[in-house]
Amino acid sequence: MGTTATFTIGELARRTGLPVKTIRFYSDEGLLPPTDRTDAGYRLYDAAAMARLELVRTLRELGLGLADVSAALTRPATVGELATRHVEALDEQIRRLRLRRAVLRAVAKRGSELEEVKLMNRLASMSDEERKRLVDEFWDEMTAGLEIDQAFYERMRAGKPELPDDPTPEQLEAWIEFAELVQDPDFRALIRGMSETQAQQIRDGEFHPPADAWQQNWPSWTARAEAAVASGDSPTSEAGQALAAEIAAATARPDQDPASAEFRTEMADRFATSGDPRAERYWQLLAIINGWPPVPTAQPAVRFMIAALRG
Repeated sequence: MGTTATFTIGELARRTGLPVKTIRFYSDEGLLPPTDRTDAGYRLYDAAAMARLELVRTLRELGLGLADVSAALTRPATVGELATRHVEALDEQIRRLRLRRAVLRAVAKRGSELEEVKLMNRLASMSDEERKRLVDEFWDEMTAGLEIDQAFYERMRAGKPELPDDPTPEQLEAWIEFAELVQDPDFRALIRGMSETQAQQIRDGEFHPPADAWQQNWPSWTARAEAAVASGDSPTSEAGQALAAEIAAATARPDQDPASAEFRTEMADRFATSGDPRAERYWQLLAIINGWPPVPTAQPAVRFMIAALRG
């Protein structure tokens, strides 16, 4: 049977790239017990000790103190077991590095100040539960004290950000932007205003549930507006005005004149509010975070319909 290979501290330093002083310190602290000693009393280490040393280094790079590292190494382990623990530690290190990279990429794009960098770092490090709670608190505030269509808002708040275990840089950046968006006072005022408008319509008996003409026709209206934009038609063209007339006719109450400029201006204002780019961005970011199909922008179509209604 062959003799198990052992290494002096100097040889261990050359193989691992760690300074002799650092290895000796770990050994003195009990994190790296010597496997054997030479007749002259010099410490010797085997392959398991080398694997243990690599794990100690990774745990220290993750920011663990000596006591925590020692606790992680309390039970004896084979080389294979140490390798498994090392993989787990490296996975955590990779996760943290990806979070840091996402923050730094966002900082580089924005030229962020120190306080914003701290905020982005905190957002990137949030747990799944914290992310979901942020969304729940957002929608709670958007509907608090209002009589609104519960089924509609349940659908709105059902979409929760769920980052995968191994998110891409784009997903992490999308999460940071999403978290900033739902905490932005102007965006909160926009969505709260929409909720208050709906509550007022319900009080006035003007609100129709989401299965109304507006909801039913929105896909076809945007498709026609997109086709008109692609064809180079202007909002005042025949196609643009035909679309505006159809929208007005479908959304007018019996006591409203769909042909009146006043009513069409009111509809244009509603389109401008409900079609706000920030509301669209909310769902685009959620799609990136959750790996859903991309949400294409409807902004050119929305602008066309608004202009056509104002005709």
